[in-house]
Amino acid sequence: MGEILVGTCSWTDRALIASGWYPPGRRDPEGRLRHYAERFAVVEVDASYYALPSRRNSLLWAERTPPGFVFDVKAFSLLTGHPTPQASLPADLRPVLPRQRGRGPGSTDPALLDEVWQRFTTAIEPLREAGRLGTVLFQFPPWFAPGARAGDALGACAERTAGWPVAVEFRHPDWWRADTREATAALLTRLGFAAVAVDMAQGLPASVPPATPVTSPRLGVVRFHGRSTAWGTGSKEDRFRHGYTEDELATWVPKVRGMAERAERLHVLFNNCCGDAAVRAAESMRALLGLPAGVT
Repeated sequence: MGEILVGTCSWTDRALIASGWYPPGRRDPEGRLRHYAERFAVVEVDASYYALPSRRNSLLWAERTPPGFVFDVKAFSLLTGHPTPQASLPADLRPVLPRQRGRGPGSTDPALLDEVWQRFTTAIEPLREAGRLGTVLFQFPPWFAPGARAGDALGACAERTAGWPVAVEFRHPDWWRADTREATAALLTRLGFAAVAVDMAQGLPASVPPATPVTSPRLGVVRFHGRSTAWGTGSKEDRFRHGYTEDELATWVPKVRGMAERAERLHVLFNNCCGDAAVRAAESMRALLGLPAGVT
């Protein structure tokens, strides 16, 4: 069985900081990360979706965590075709952004896209050099549906990320329908991408089916989004507000172990980031799996 790492999709979420989970004396940036890394072996860098990460932060993160601890870095919004506000770009690149021609990875000014890719790559390189880059997560938007255009975009992404560990999460339900999941898995396998399985509320128009694909022999990923029925309609807090019960998590234990049988390493990440709900769910899942705290 592959190694299972459990963690959350942020350690800097304002609601988590305000929840009191971080003890007195460990509420500065360094203290928070060290406290988190004593309890979990993986964390997702969510902030890199909203703004380009910095090389300096990557160096600090590697210094402040123990050997074996890894970071999953979420790709910047512009790289996955999400709407990207001007203010999220470095000041010198903002004048270029209005030349976008629509939405999607192929709609951005090519020179701007090249520059953003280069800066993103440079920023995360210290993590890769230190052996701390778990994966780069490319979360594609809800309108990114299966088809030739999406296939071309994924192929271009594979060329850009050659040599990186990459995981892909689809938000369009059609990728993992019963009649398409085999083709989706084959596509990701061919590109060398790890598929992301998700747990979320079912029965909604935007619900992604609960498939558990493993498309890379090196890595599998599961992201727990909570089971709020406001998914796709409510505020961020509404969409992710859910406290997992032990029974809900227990149903995933055999699925997690089954995925771990097919990959060298499995990342199990909780994205229900409201207050301390994600860290509490991660602690419960870690206990259900019989895993120790921190890096083994």
